[in-house]
Amino acid sequence: MKAAVITFPGSNCDRDLAMAFEKAGAEVLRVWHKDADLPKGIDIVGIPGGFSFGDYLRCGAIAAQSPIMRGVADFVHGGGYALGICNGFQVLTETGLLPGALMRNSGLKFVCKPVDLRVETADSAFTSGWSKGDTVRVPIAHHDGNYTIDAEGLARLRGEDRVAFTYVENPNGATADIAGVLSDNRRVLGMMPHPERAVEEAHGTTGGSVLFRALMSTMALA
Repeated sequence: MKAAVITFPGSNCDRDLAMAFEKAGAEVLRVWHKDADLPKGIDIVGIPGGFSFGDYLRCGAIAAQSPIMRGVADFVHGGGYALGICNGFQVLTETGLLPGALMRNSGLKFVCKPVDLRVETADSAFTSGWSKGDTVRVPIAHHDGNYTIDAEGLARLRGEDRVAFTYVENPNGATADIAGVLSDNRRVLGMMPHPERAVEEAHGTTGGSVLFRALMSTMALA
């Protein structure tokens, strides 16, 4: 697997994401947000967490206008895989590559702690390492992680089995406890929790490594 990881001004999880891909066996190429195109021959693009452009306007709104995001959109529309974590999830919703929006946490405070997630579908390259109903413990760290979508959009996500993860105990007021969602072709995942911070024993949990290993297995069979 060959992965590209984008860095924006204010990204602070790009190295973590690159190392998680590498630990799973991927070759990682680093990409600056002002680049016009993604590297040739990649299998997946990672959009990391952090505070791109200082979270001005709205979280992810300015990053969504960076030159590289046109390349990301073209890659995704051509059937490429993408993983957006935390701020990366916000960027994907701002570009319209995923539905919904990430709003201020209902408690109006930054939340940083390990949480338990419930796997809502195993039918994706990202979640195929689990079974539906499994729980996985990974950290969160966000101020604007309250996933919000209207009733029609929620019904579509549920009807198409596109809710990837939910919180066992909702930390931010997210609609229907949603922690992560898939695109309509199931090749784009956006999630607020940080699986890249849960891939080795020193992190206190290795639950996130399942996601990256599952991606490797899928790419190997493609």
